[in-house]
Amino acid sequence: MSTKAEQPETEAGGTSEPTARSRRTRATIEWVVILLIALTVAIVVRAFVIEAYFIPSVSMEPTLHIGDRVLVNKLGYDLHAIHRGDVVVFKSPPREVASDPSIKDLIKRVIGLPGDQIQAINGQVYINGKLLKEPYLPPGTETTDLPLQTVPAGQYFMLGDNRGNSGDSRFIGTIPRNLIVGRAFVRVWPLSRLGLL
Repeated sequence: MSTKAEQPETEAGGTSEPTARSRRTRATIEWVVILLIALTVAIVVRAFVIEAYFIPSVSMEPTLHIGDRVLVNKLGYDLHAIHRGDVVVFKSPPREVASDPSIKDLIKRVIGLPGDQIQAINGQVYINGKLLKEPYLPPGTETTDLPLQTVPAGQYFMLGDNRGNSGDSRFIGTIPRNLIVGRAFVRVWPLSRLGLL
């Protein structure tokens, strides 16, 4: 008497185990589903959570150089306030788009918050009458073209770290909250300059 389990026969006289062709078809379908899910997750993350941005100008030197790539947290400001000193990406204001439609996004540092009085005295930035400490600037950096003004409600005053070569709020005005995309929090390229911002 045989102890080997008998396999039920199919119409063709073989066993009921899946054929090699059906296994390949199932594996292909599984991979397509996995790739579609991964693509959907990537699109959602890019649209709502984190996106990479390329630095096209010298306006944030020495913090960011032309060609650097940064990751921007697009969700953070839905959970907490914008802070002075944050490096942020924002949509180019309408007046800038009109003058140069190729510029879609800008990256600058938040210096003035809504309601702040801001001005430059002897090349130094003062907020509400107090000297602003700016350790991210090279020694001897001077800020010019910044007369006394008050940042309007719901607006932010942005400056580039390269104060001598930055088209920032001194020239384009304050930036409304709804134009701010998110905070640049890490430089990911080049690898030699990898680091938090």
